[in-house]
Amino acid sequence: MGSAGGKLESGALQPVRRLGVIIARRGYVLITGACPGIPHEAVKGALEEGGIVVGVSPALNLEEHIRRYHSPTRGYDAIIYTGSGLMGREIENIRSCDVVVFAGGRSGTLGEFAIAYDEGKVIGVLEGTGGVTEHLKTIITMVNKDTGALMCYDPDPESLLDKLEQMYRERILPRHLKALEGADLDGISESG
Repeated sequence: MGSAGGKLESGALQPVRRLGVIIARRGYVLITGACPGIPHEAVKGALEEGGIVVGVSPALNLEEHIRRYHSPTRGYDAIIYTGSGLMGREIENIRSCDVVVFAGGRSGTLGEFAIAYDEGKVIGVLEGTGGVTEHLKTIITMVNKDTGALMCYDPDPESLLDKLEQMYRERILPRHLKALEGADLDGISESG
């Protein structure tokens, strides 16, 4: 999650692109807001490594995605068209992620952070990328609310993913495995 436009910090793009590369190398699925700017740099990195990328678009369809939102289509294995607008799609975007990484950012990124933080997500912050991410520690102090969110900060994309991976293994994976125990993996049909 990060700035789709505006003045992007000069030092933000390279680490974010590297983050996309590392995500792909580790076999993770990269989910972004299907927008230009910082998120698309991660997409470009994942594309270089043949990674899987899913975009969650604010648009109703491909035409609106391109013409109204001026958003990219290259690099995505799938784009989900929410029709929810820029702010509305943030919930689907955040809820579709087990781990959420923030870089740079403006008001939209701040909204995504608020959702991720309130929902107790595992959150990584790629330090040194400017924008609202440089103020998240202060914002968390101001909010003064324990949501169960786990925060992790690092300027190095690989080190950040190492830490997030550990948090995932400790917090999220056990819950997922527990949910799978005895579950019908094909689901249960409704009767009647």
